[in-house]
Amino acid sequence: MECKTMKPIIKQMFNCVALSFVSFSVLANVVMRDGHVRAMPETVPNTAAYFTLENHADKAVRLIGATTNVAKEAQLHTMVTEQGVVKMRHVESFAIPSHGSLTLAPAGDHIMLLGLTAPLVPEQQVELQLQFDDGQTMTITLPVAKQAAPSATPEHHHHH
Repeated sequence: MECKTMKPIIKQMFNCVALSFVSFSVLANVVMRDGHVRAMPETVPNTAAYFTLENHADKAVRLIGATTNVAKEAQLHTMVTEQGVVKMRHVESFAIPSHGSLTLAPAGDHIMLLGLTAPLVPEQQVELQLQFDDGQTMTITLPVAKQAAPSATPEHHHHH
């Protein structure tokens, strides 16, 4: 009688383990960590998004674009120094190496949100849809903050 009781339990455990392996194989390889959108005065029509993307895959990937409903346009930007002057430049993509990361930060690579549809306020949540060169997309949610937010907790991670 005990064997009859154990058989469904063992079958259920096997199914869970099998499903876990399938889930892990399709589980996202790019993960977002520690991000925020910079809070700006109401009169400033643009802001920037900063975060880190970690690529856990065996293949490099490129971030090629972003969209959001809080701005007319989202552009990938970098900072360059020309003749001693630091300038912001629009770029087509950012590389995320295999088992490496891409950090978007003030005074470096970042995503500009141009033409805000309304002023952003601290603690507001902003969704960004990221596009990658492999055709995949990833939606992330970032808090609006005056400065860098503390490290994200595990429940704030998003997967690609």
